[in-house]
Amino acid sequence: MAKGGYRGPMGGGMNMNMLKQAQKMQQDMLKMQEEMETKEYEATSGGGMVKAVVNGKHEIIRMEIDREAVDPEDVEMLQDMIVAAVNEAMRAADADASANMSKLTGGINLGGLF
Repeated sequence: MAKGGYRGPMGGGMNMNMLKQAQKMQQDMLKMQEEMETKEYEATSGGGMVKAVVNGKHEIIRMEIDREAVDPEDVEMLQDMIVAAVNEAMRAADADASANMSKLTGGINLGGLF
């Protein structure tokens, strides 16, 4: 082995600046994750008759259902509207998380590393 030990395939190993950048990115990601968990995302369905509000942890915070949406003869339609509103709110949370991650990483896809 050469004097100084193995330095990896790049020759010089990771320099301190790269290490600091990686640590800053990790701190920024943790901060962003904490912020995302407290944000609320809202979506409606059925022309606004059903509204779902979720947080960044994919937990339903609130559900509002207009009285006109409650038809005992058509429970399936109300169920469909609830599912649609919740799914759309979840998609909004995911899209926001992806956009923020992309800003943080400069568009580099980290492939689920974090």
